[in-house]
Amino acid sequence: MSWRVWLTFGALSVIWGVPYFFIRIAVQEVPPLVVVWGRITLAALILLPIAWRRGALASLRGHWAAVWAFAVAEFVVPFSAIAVGERWLGSAITGILIAGVPLTIVILSRFFDVHEPLGRRRFLGLVTGFLGVAALVGFGPVSGVQGWTGVGCMLLATVGYAVGPLIIQRHLSGMDSLGPVAASLTIASLVLLLPALLTFPAHLPSALSLSSIAVLGVLCTAIAMLLMFYLVGQAGASRASIITYINPVVATLLGAGFLHERLGVVGTIAFGIILIGSWLATRATAVGQPVAEPG
Repeated sequence: MSWRVWLTFGALSVIWGVPYFFIRIAVQEVPPLVVVWGRITLAALILLPIAWRRGALASLRGHWAAVWAFAVAEFVVPFSAIAVGERWLGSAITGILIAGVPLTIVILSRFFDVHEPLGRRRFLGLVTGFLGVAALVGFGPVSGVQGWTGVGCMLLATVGYAVGPLIIQRHLSGMDSLGPVAASLTIASLVLLLPALLTFPAHLPSALSLSSIAVLGVLCTAIAMLLMFYLVGQAGASRASIITYINPVVATLLGAGFLHERLGVVGTIAFGIILIGSWLATRATAVGQPVAEPG
């Protein structure tokens, strides 16, 4: 992969390790669906006018079904599930649980007619990372009905985050990324408008909560999705998703440093296993850009 791809990979790994921290802050005062709607709407307001001026929306003709599917899979379902789940789970645990995305993509890719070669080392890395996630869930700091409800939310988000890149690679690759991103964000905003209005807070949230939503919308959604489209187009859905093995580093550092979250001994061991899996997966034998095979 080129240096631009590696730079994008590094930037996105950091950017998508940040949301769990800011979501955790925002949901303390703002209902989860309002946080999600605010985040998505802000990103749409930024990107939609730019996409319109560039003529990027014209390329969506004949692809609206895929855009709608992407909006639901990448935004509506996982964003909502994570915001709800973080009422009961710490940001570090959330980031680590989402690390199951790469293996989920491998499992689901066949249903999208997307075939990416898997070397032995890369497959070993994916499985090792998954075992780390399993160890965290089975023996880590998750307990009680609410804790396991939070885990269920994260598993639902993992499926959504796995389906999203596969939709990009199968149906939306080769397009001006600004068009699909802006359109899908707009669709997601409209879908979540009524639920957000029904749970809208009676009082104006604090500046900290509003700032957290702003960071989520501008950096973690608008900018991050443009980088994600580029990365999937250059490296493929499965390789691009390996960033979810790096995200927990950022999420854990932020959670421990600012929110006083602790993983415990077992959680720390599980975290180490996930990092080993990430290292193995990213050191796999280089292959050419995977392409979606026509169905």
